[in-house]
Amino acid sequence: MSEETTTDIKLSAGEQKVVDAIEKLTVVEANNVAKYFEEKYGISAAAPAAAAAAAPAEEEVAAKSDYNVVLKDCGSQKIAVIKVVREITGLGLGEAKTLAEAGGTIKEKVKKEEAEEMKKKFEEAGATVELS
Repeated sequence: MSEETTTDIKLSAGEQKVVDAIEKLTVVEANNVAKYFEEKYGISAAAPAAAAAAAPAEEEVAAKSDYNVVLKDCGSQKIAVIKVVREITGLGLGEAKTLAEAGGTIKEKVKKEEAEEMKKKFEEAGATVELS
């Protein structure tokens, strides 16, 4: 690496040799070394990063107040689903049919209670719906 970074960690001369050698490796070689350490010693640099990334995601879900109602599959009772699409969106028959067949976002930025109510209606009609 051409850029030097400063850290609070002090390395011995032997440790610094190892770091210098690793920095000279290609990406493929460094990946192989990482895989070796994972298999041999059961350690992974990715685990702490993944745990740290999961924490903000959980907070975001808890704080979310608006949802998108997304139709994933209209199921076998397409006519019932088209009726629900029309009821919720106010679309005409042709547009509601197209939306029911193709799937996609039915409504955006809906309060949780309203979104769950819409989801319930779709599920009763035989559709698969996701709140995102």
